[in-house]
Amino acid sequence: MRKTTILSVLLCATQLSAQEWRLAWSDEFDGNGRPDSTIWNYEQGFVRNHEAQWYQWQNTYQQDGVLVIEARREERPNPTYRPDATHWGQQRQTIDYTSACLTTKGKYAFLYGRLEVCARIPTAGGAWPAIWTLGSGMEWPSCGEIDLMEYYRIKGVPHILANVAWGNDQRYQAVWNSKCVDYAHFIERDPNWAQHFHVWRMDWDETYIRLYLDDELLNEVPLTSTVNGSIGHYKNPFNSPQYILLNLALGGDNGGVIDDGAFPMRYEIDYVRVYERTNTRIY
Repeated sequence: MRKTTILSVLLCATQLSAQEWRLAWSDEFDGNGRPDSTIWNYEQGFVRNHEAQWYQWQNTYQQDGVLVIEARREERPNPTYRPDATHWGQQRQTIDYTSACLTTKGKYAFLYGRLEVCARIPTAGGAWPAIWTLGSGMEWPSCGEIDLMEYYRIKGVPHILANVAWGNDQRYQAVWNSKCVDYAHFIERDPNWAQHFHVWRMDWDETYIRLYLDDELLNEVPLTSTVNGSIGHYKNPFNSPQYILLNLALGGDNGGVIDDGAFPMRYEIDYVRVYERTNTRIY
């Protein structure tokens, strides 16, 4: 964090017991230019949730010790457009916004441990930043999804969410354990909350998933409740490794009305770290 405040630095400093945790994997984003290609992949195109942005690698870069995901207002033809298409993304004639989604799929995944992400998120209208994980080997949601952070408006009111999702007996229909915290909860304590970096954390073991924001517990999910339905073969997806995703979406099913005066929007990530307990194997 080259340009953050002292408060931001303090917020990003998590106290870890050397006897209990050790750093297993990290990306500190200390270089310049594109992120490490041995770690990160990029989603491409119109991907999910009827979102407004076209994902592309060009909207992400490292600068001053942080990873920047930058959403931009653009206008150009949609190369996947087809007049007879049934997919919502191919029905759009133009690309009006661009952004980026980075994932470690196929390059890094972990089973149990502590995932910690220090970030500063955009809060303008339409912004939908997220920190999340997914499993592999099954289609969504039977693969399992953990949302350390989502930010968007619910009935026009900004919220920060911490969620866990898994499968049931209907294809593409998830069972959700969601905690939605009114954004006012945070800005009442710090009116300049959005100007600072904050630490989102997941502690995950064989019994619980616990999701924190700046050491405040937002959601606690027992793994006894996260068993898939028939499509997921009644397996628990959270007994298998998950990979990491970082993205900035716009609009769509949950993002709300986009503020065109807020571009470019910047979502800045100072680091991504995975810790393991001294007796836990990280994949």
